[in-house]
Amino acid sequence: MSDSNFKVDTDSDGIALITWDMPGRSMNVIDLTVIEELGAIVETLVADSAVKGAVITSGKDTFCAGADLTLLESLTRAFAEMAKTQGEEAASKVLFEESRKLSQLYRRIETSGKPFVAAINGTALGGGFELCLGCHHRVASDNPKTRVGLPEIKIGLFPGAGGTQRVARMLQPADALQLLLKGDQLRLSRAKAMKLIDNVVPAADLVKAAKDWIKAGGKAEAPWDVKGFKNPGGLVFSKAGMMVFPAANAIYRRETYDNYPAARAILQTVFDGLQLPMDLALQVESRWFAKILRSKEAAAMIRTLFVSMQDLNKGARRPANVPATKLKKVGVIGAGFMGAGIAYVSAQAGLEVVLIDRDQAAADKGKTHSHGLMSDQVNKGRATAADRDAVLARITPTSDYGALQGCDLVIEAVFEDRKVKAETVAKAQAVVPDIVFGSNTSTLPISSLAENAKDPAKFVGIHFFSPVEKMLLVEIIMGEKTGDVALATALDFVRAIRKTPIVVNDSRGFYTSRVVGTYIREGHLMLTEGVPAAMIENVGRMAGMPVGPLSLNDEVAVDLAWKILKATEADLGAAAIDARQKQLLSDLVEKHGRLGRKNAKGFYDYPEKGPKKLWPGLADLQPQHLDPDTIDIDGIKKRLLAIQALETARCFEEGVLTDVREADVGSILGFGFAPFSGGTLSYIDMMGTKAFVALCQTLEKAHGARFKPTKLLLEMAERNETFYGRFAPGARRAAA
Repeated sequence: MSDSNFKVDTDSDGIALITWDMPGRSMNVIDLTVIEELGAIVETLVADSAVKGAVITSGKDTFCAGADLTLLESLTRAFAEMAKTQGEEAASKVLFEESRKLSQLYRRIETSGKPFVAAINGTALGGGFELCLGCHHRVASDNPKTRVGLPEIKIGLFPGAGGTQRVARMLQPADALQLLLKGDQLRLSRAKAMKLIDNVVPAADLVKAAKDWIKAGGKAEAPWDVKGFKNPGGLVFSKAGMMVFPAANAIYRRETYDNYPAARAILQTVFDGLQLPMDLALQVESRWFAKILRSKEAAAMIRTLFVSMQDLNKGARRPANVPATKLKKVGVIGAGFMGAGIAYVSAQAGLEVVLIDRDQAAADKGKTHSHGLMSDQVNKGRATAADRDAVLARITPTSDYGALQGCDLVIEAVFEDRKVKAETVAKAQAVVPDIVFGSNTSTLPISSLAENAKDPAKFVGIHFFSPVEKMLLVEIIMGEKTGDVALATALDFVRAIRKTPIVVNDSRGFYTSRVVGTYIREGHLMLTEGVPAAMIENVGRMAGMPVGPLSLNDEVAVDLAWKILKATEADLGAAAIDARQKQLLSDLVEKHGRLGRKNAKGFYDYPEKGPKKLWPGLADLQPQHLDPDTIDIDGIKKRLLAIQALETARCFEEGVLTDVREADVGSILGFGFAPFSGGTLSYIDMMGTKAFVALCQTLEKAHGARFKPTKLLLEMAERNETFYGRFAPGARRAAA
């Protein structure tokens, strides 16, 4: 018996092997056809008295990547349409029934009366791992690359196919909540230690081990369906339970500031579900899942962090007319922190790297950075000594530009100085005049840097974020003369090193640096207004940012902000900067020598031992001091987020950004803009353009012209348009 997604073979012992192998896909994912076909297979096997049990495995290198989130998107769209025509109550009922089909299928497997074993032959995540949890036994093939877990929280959802209830009955409540709320992907050794997986065997023995468990009399009953079962953590209202849930609620609020409905739903679902029989608990989970599925936060996060990211990672912005670039060797000029990081991620991706600096010692130091990073991976068990040696063998440190011969791409990551960069370009292009040349710059316009290139059409900005090995985003900047070949090569490189690219047009600060600068500036101005520094920082995090604006400025360097401000004033005049910010930065840098984390003195003090602390001297730099009890916390939150969203809208109107997906993905991955909002433009859409314009006008009256809504925003508000409605994802556009 076979279906399009599954093949079923029953052996002489009456054990069915269900092999999941979706045609035309590199990974198995869960969609409606999978649910229907697997449901039919289960019913057929259960009804066949000759079948004694079943093993579910994958015909691919991985078990399952989870649910096809476009399916969930279609469900929410259908709900919205039905709500308009038949009312919200009727639409909610249909959404509830549709969204729980997978949960009901897994429960059918669990209560079928026949033993089911998950033979996990590769990574199993989300709904794929929930299928494994719904089986009576789980055995995995020994593969160091395999990961299992429930990462739904990272895209604004939570496990809705029984994951919250089964995990909460398999682990202590604190461990279950941590797994569900963090969404970590577990190595097999960790999963086995937690008893989420029962056995790990050599790959060649996987199916045999699964069948042997059934032959040995494996029980077709989950522990929680056995009379007398007790939860590992005891009763919710026991002394032990009361030590977990109130504390978990406090931690949740501290970490999320109640910005993530899915996280709150996890706490409630586990708390309620552990007090109920399994079938009722699963209904509770399904009702919460349907509620979260139709939340604005989940819709925005799924769209940006799954659909849009997937589009960009697959080359949505790559010129179709340029053949694929087969990159084998890259040159990196500048072995400082950024250059060394670029060399490391390139070598990790299997590329040969020539790492150049002014002398051999400096180049060697850059390679040492990779040694340290790989050694850390080895010490954590994430890589072997052989892996480290292989990465290091791909990096050739040198001071000789002649070593660039044979490179397919050269990236300069030298000091942010036009003269230095021009000299670097000249030296490199004397050796390799015809290849694509990339500049890792966050401030200098690409078009002006390209003037020093032999062929400006092959010159492109490739802006990495620090630290390179951790940050997922790369900003590709198109100069006025950058051609398709340069763009395609840059995108192919970014894909090769497994990062997410966005493509923007040239401007002062490009997109990410320009927008994050408004966040930092707003923190500076709040300080000059007399808002306590601690309040600025705390409310920044409450708004959804990863760190407060003052802390962020310390990370990127206070003296860099000072240099940028002075350069902006020199180029555009005094009207282009704020005198209050100028005075603050001048005092910090020029008078007090506070440059940021790099010299352990910025808005914060950084002692050798212990956590950083806000510098007490900040109060002396404030012209006035406001009473904290009189300050509108919500107003500060709105200022910090609205200024970034407004600057993004300006970038879009000016044509610096040409794709709504890149605006949102770039804002979350590049500078951590409130992920629950789906990104800067989704923030506007979620609020509604009319409401956003009204907010900007209120802030403009209170705080000045920097909050003045743009012409495009005013027009969209009048027409009641959204960015995702007016500018369809993927549609490129010129300046409005």
